[in-house]
Amino acid sequence: MNETDRANLRRRMIAPAAGGLAAIGAFVFGARPAAAQGNDARAALAAASMIEDVKRRGTLRVGLSTFVPWAFRNRAGELVGFEVDVGKKLAEDMSVRAEFIPTAWDGIVPALLAGRFDAIIGGMSITPARNLSANFTSAYSANGVDLVANKRLADGMVTIEAYNRPNVTIAGRRGTSATTAAQRLMPRATLRQFDDDAQAILEVVGGRAHAMVGSMPRPLFAALDNPDTLFRPFPEPLVRQADAMAVRKSDPDALNFLNNWVLTRQLDGWLADRHAYWFGAREWRDQVPG
Repeated sequence: MNETDRANLRRRMIAPAAGGLAAIGAFVFGARPAAAQGNDARAALAAASMIEDVKRRGTLRVGLSTFVPWAFRNRAGELVGFEVDVGKKLAEDMSVRAEFIPTAWDGIVPALLAGRFDAIIGGMSITPARNLSANFTSAYSANGVDLVANKRLADGMVTIEAYNRPNVTIAGRRGTSATTAAQRLMPRATLRQFDDDAQAILEVVGGRAHAMVGSMPRPLFAALDNPDTLFRPFPEPLVRQADAMAVRKSDPDALNFLNNWVLTRQLDGWLADRHAYWFGAREWRDQVPG
């Protein structure tokens, strides 16, 4: 064996020993292998999940806004509606209590991000702009934007183009996807925004606006309630949408649980049953305060 061979042999013998010493040093001085560190990160992420907070607290805090029939106060002052049923059922399946936190619609996403509640369950349609700030679950109901018009002011106006004029006034609820759709589809019209659907509908009934845009079935209900004054000029919705729950970002465990909950309640028919009750008929109409 020449000198070069002996040098190579020494290097091969030293390398494993150095690796062993490094491992011993890491153990002694507190450094941990990457796999162990990854496990720690995953455990910390799971512990910080909204799901764990809800279980520890014993309460699911639900953010919503009042839209008939999604959520509204009945004659006894109790919150009722489709989204209230969804929130209560979700809390029941988690073995916790549901706490509903009514919030102005145009501030509901910031309130979620600030931690005022655990999730938005309030007929929120999935949009790219909202998805930049919050994560959405799988859709659990289908929705759309509809329009109801004043029979006198909008006589003969049965096309989108007829409403897309500067002398036409459209009313809608502030911060909703319905007003966003109106701005996109009828940019030349004058858009007046209000704090709730009822105010927007009153503008049309009173002849101060040609039409009102809103999430289905609110415009339909308005036409049914005011048959002498209002009509629906279009047989189909202006825009079709999907509604989902919204949660804060960086919480994969919450999304996993909620997506599986939605799937389970879709397959067993519970969501379809409640949706049909609140949107397919109006047996609950006498619960709405006059």
